[in-house]
Amino acid sequence: MTPEPPKPSALSVDELARLLSGIEGKTVTPDMVRADIAAGAPVGKDGRLNLIHYAAWLVKELQAHGS
Repeated sequence: MTPEPPKPSALSVDELARLLSGIEGKTVTPDMVRADIAAGAPVGKDGRLNLIHYAAWLVKELQAHGS
């Protein structure tokens, strides 16, 4: 039996970092995700992240900082 893929609406820090690292060959580490959480990225009460909410937060941050 194959393991279930992670749920995009409930990712651990490590799962999100692995998922994002597959995009455009850029490396995203769990420490980078934790830094985003410390900076205000949305995280659920259970410590899991919703990919859509995280992506929306990133876009908002990029717009606010002019990057």
